[in-house]
Amino acid sequence: MNILSIEWLKVKKYRTFWVLIGFFILLLPLWNYSINSGIVKMGGKDSINFLNQAYNFQNVWSNLGWWTSIFVTFISILIIILTSNEYSFRTNRQNIIDGLTRLQFYHAKWLMVFALTIFTTIYVFVLGVAFGMSNDDASNFPGKLMPLFSVFVLSLNYYAFGLFLAVMFKRSGLSIGMFFLYSMIIEYLSKGLINWMSKSEVGNYLPLQASDELLPFPLLSTLKAMTGAAEEPNQWGFVAVSFVWIVIYYLIGRYRLLKSDW
Repeated sequence: MNILSIEWLKVKKYRTFWVLIGFFILLLPLWNYSINSGIVKMGGKDSINFLNQAYNFQNVWSNLGWWTSIFVTFISILIIILTSNEYSFRTNRQNIIDGLTRLQFYHAKWLMVFALTIFTTIYVFVLGVAFGMSNDDASNFPGKLMPLFSVFVLSLNYYAFGLFLAVMFKRSGLSIGMFFLYSMIIEYLSKGLINWMSKSEVGNYLPLQASDELLPFPLLSTLKAMTGAAEEPNQWGFVAVSFVWIVIYYLIGRYRLLKSDW
């Protein structure tokens, strides 16, 4: 708690911290409200709005979870900036001079990752209750909560990956560029190529894709429910692989931090 309080002192007056957190806090409910109210829909004005079919307690967690998987980008970037700034402004060295060990400095960043992951999960829970209460009877609460756990896993995976990149590259611009390059292009192409070459779905177990698989696009789930399609296979394999990747981020980042020149 003492180490985490030191991290809090660093960020509580940092404008970028509050701006990026604010984007996440404001845009996630606004976007979902737009869908739920019919402002955002597929097709013309008389079309059926499939996207707003999942805001009862039975489905609200998976619906919110998928959109959260997009908006966690704001906090991932925040973690990259906060960590990279330590190297850019040499505050990492000051922490060591003030008595922290390298491992304590590293674990402080991981504590921040866990704190922001818990914040994300709790916030999605609050939004889920609000949207569920406005679209469903309170007696149906809580519904299927597994997607809320998936939000925790996905957020932790993305935030840990951002920390991993920041420790590896030590520059915010380069780390953010690599984050977008990998998450939007490299992993997508690698997934398709691996699945095609192996004639399987092993590419779905790549670092970020493993947790993305936990929260499929809500429209697909709605259509499957409407057509009576079979349920998705058990997701615990993707949970386990996501945690394996998180441990790998930690171990490689730890090795890099302990061996590199500060």
